[in-house]
Amino acid sequence: MNAKEELLKLKDENQAKHLSRFFKTAKGEYGEGDKFLGIKVPVTRNIAKTYYKTISFDELQDMLDNKYHEIRLCALLMMVLIFEKTDKKDDIIGLYLKNVKNINNWDLVDLTAHHIIGKYYLINKDPSIIKNLANSNHLWSNRIAIVSQWSIIKTGEFKLLIELAQKFSDHKHDLIHKAVGWMLREMGKIDIESLYEFLDKNYKKMPRTALRYSLERVPKDKKEYYMKK
Repeated sequence: MNAKEELLKLKDENQAKHLSRFFKTAKGEYGEGDKFLGIKVPVTRNIAKTYYKTISFDELQDMLDNKYHEIRLCALLMMVLIFEKTDKKDDIIGLYLKNVKNINNWDLVDLTAHHIIGKYYLINKDPSIIKNLANSNHLWSNRIAIVSQWSIIKTGEFKLLIELAQKFSDHKHDLIHKAVGWMLREMGKIDIESLYEFLDKNYKKMPRTALRYSLERVPKDKKEYYMKK
């Protein structure tokens, strides 16, 4: 038994239909064509914990190429564990970037980008990977760049986030606006004055969704002030 075989055994058709609707897989939607087994994330995470120590990179690539969302997710969660617990960080970064096309929904990004891309930046302090992802015309690459900031923000470093938030102020997709607002909100949890400073300079040109998400934790009077633009 391996991770992929164990996941395939757990297929739940009813849950798969629900997840297909939730992750917008219909024609023209952002997750168009994705397939689901119907497995909940905690179950997938437990399988990743069971197999990450013995899985090969060839097996990871095979899982990343799989049509089923949960199999790709399991591979990505194993990559997070390998990155955090072994010295194979450069190998994991290479595999992650090679497979951006397979990291093709917001949960796949949000559960992994900050653990791998963000923490890799904290090790080498080279922003080139994040900037290349941000400069791509690929939706999920852009979201990876933004969500990678979560680990960086926690260290009190906000420069890259501010650059990306300004860059994506005219992005066409709501999923980027939500991610920008989310990361700005996280910055505000650590340093509210830095959030206010950013908003004072940028709130009039920010997408409404990004602004609303960024203000979720601020006092009511501040929220009303910034939303009345």
